[in-house]
Amino acid sequence: MTAIDPSELPAAETKPKSPDTLILLVVLLAVIAWGGSGFFFGIPGLYIPALAMVPVMYVILIIISQG
Repeated sequence: MTAIDPSELPAAETKPKSPDTLILLVVLLAVIAWGGSGFFFGIPGLYIPALAMVPVMYVILIIISQG
């Protein structure tokens, strides 16, 4: 038993999460995955993911340029 009723305690303030943190975590995980690919598969593990990202970046640049 506690001396203080839990319903009378002030609610803990939650800090809103920044989207920057999520972006940084996604980028960090992508870099770690790319490094792991290079570690396990050697040189092809480094250049094949980069080659696969070319069309993705092309589409991203088109979307950015349209405003």
